[in-house]
Amino acid sequence: MYKNIIFDIDGTILDTESAVLKSLQRVVDEELNKNMSFEELRFALGIPGEVTITKLGIKNTSSCLDKWDKYLKEYFHSVKVFDGIKNTLIRLKEMEISMGIVTSKTNEEFQSDFVPFGLMSYFKIVVCADDTEKHKPCPEPILKFIELSGADKSKTIYVGDTKYDMECAHGAGIDFALALWGAKSSEGIKANYILENPEQIVDLI
Repeated sequence: MYKNIIFDIDGTILDTESAVLKSLQRVVDEELNKNMSFEELRFALGIPGEVTITKLGIKNTSSCLDKWDKYLKEYFHSVKVFDGIKNTLIRLKEMEISMGIVTSKTNEEFQSDFVPFGLMSYFKIVVCADDTEKHKPCPEPILKFIELSGADKSKTIYVGDTKYDMECAHGAGIDFALALWGAKSSEGIKANYILENPEQIVDLI
């Protein structure tokens, strides 16, 4: 059914939630003198860091992004590839499925936070936050991927874990599969498929 699968990174390939939110909590505490919970900060998952800092009302965006990145690296030991992802990528490659990435990470963040996990050989095209003017939930990142790959939209699906991912996919005119292993809940998300584990991605083919 599908010939092209596009993956999000955080919450889909990598389990980064704890590291991202703990490091963001520290930034908010220092900059706003607020103690915000994971629930209050979960909106940050799936959008570029610059957008998150702006939404929080923090003024010195550039220095805060640097600080957030510094703190994130201190929690990097807790980041891991979700169980089942590696085997799923291997099987999809054996089936000659074209795979790519659309992420809200910048190219620099992609190089430092994703490439070290050794999965790059599975992905032909990567679209990062600084590759487009607009970002998720705007469809522009996926449309950029379609442009670069020449993929048939009717045979392409985006796998992600947030409402932003869903809106990006549907806005671009492609199907969306919710990665429940990262999303934790499907509430408020209208997905074409709800997947409980990565191995179910293979069943879509």
